[in-house]
Amino acid sequence: MASFALIPQSCSIFNPANGSKPSICSMFNHLRMRDAIPISHFPQSLSPLVSSGRRFSRTCFSATHLAKETVKEEEKTPDAPKALDPISGFDFKGYMLQKANSVNQALDRAVALKDPKKIHEAMRYSLLAGGKRVRPVLCVASCELVGGDEATAMPAACAIEMIHTMSLIHDDLPCMDNDDLRRGKPTNHKVFGEDVAVLAGDALLALAFEHIAAATEGVPPARIIRAISELAKAVGSEGLVAGQVVDLSSEGLQDVGLEQLEFIHVHKTAALLEGSVVLGAILGGGSEEEVERLRKFARCIGLLFQVVDDILDVTKSSQELGKTAGKDLVADKVTYPKLLGLEKSREFAEELNKQAKEQLLGFDLEKAMPLISLANYIAYRQN
Repeated sequence: MASFALIPQSCSIFNPANGSKPSICSMFNHLRMRDAIPISHFPQSLSPLVSSGRRFSRTCFSATHLAKETVKEEEKTPDAPKALDPISGFDFKGYMLQKANSVNQALDRAVALKDPKKIHEAMRYSLLAGGKRVRPVLCVASCELVGGDEATAMPAACAIEMIHTMSLIHDDLPCMDNDDLRRGKPTNHKVFGEDVAVLAGDALLALAFEHIAAATEGVPPARIIRAISELAKAVGSEGLVAGQVVDLSSEGLQDVGLEQLEFIHVHKTAALLEGSVVLGAILGGGSEEEVERLRKFARCIGLLFQVVDDILDVTKSSQELGKTAGKDLVADKVTYPKLLGLEKSREFAEELNKQAKEQLLGFDLEKAMPLISLANYIAYRQN
């Protein structure tokens, strides 16, 4: 499947391999924003991602970490974003804590402890194990940005977190990434056995779609159907599953390049982040233009999330991450630091963050602050 890059009329192409912005972008000036070309059409050394020629001030926005222990860790880092934006006055820490608390309560209600108890215990063990709740908060924030509210987005936000949790349970299995630690606790199969872990993931996946269909209120049926379709595509054989399959088949290979690495992460990681933002925009009643701009924003932060994840995997300890550090290196997986080096990977992350926030220009600044700050959070997180 070809991956595509969107080329604005006025553009500069960032090359993470050498940090340059080649003049060949003039070749694409005739293309409109809605046009796309396969990444394979670029010279091999070029990043497929592009940025608008417009300038964007990074000094106006800031972010912080969700959990108290994470905030403490960030205070040790001199260049970490602060909790309160000094210009806008936006309290990102407070926003994340409030939204995450709402999500946690909704998840607790959605997956009650009932018979058969073992499967529901396994589902709740991983679903309520903490985590940053970035995906459900993205869903709520994008819904609010286009005029919706938290209650409208919450069933979809919970569904997304159920699917994300399913992917983590399955990803940790011995037949996949074979991990023993997740969010600082033993992985699901270590506690309940591989058989129950597989079934717990299956049950969460099924419940996710049931929950959107049954619990979403005050939204036209056509929007709910569109949201369900969008989510199914994000998690299926053209989304998360596609990325996982290519990731598994790439282990140990020496000829995996940037294009294949991007395919893996755009599908395995970015697809569900994209779904989070797009579902919120759809259910909130966003226009087609707003939905597509937010889709582009989400694709950038989705890839950004994985670039940062790759960096953290080789720069942080297992205790700091709450999961096994260095496992990609042990599994001989291709990562951005392995292909580009740490410094160029960090530069690439900065460029992705910049491009993501450019997609929010034109939205109401106050309503966009949660998404702007979430982009910064993803870029500067420490675990």
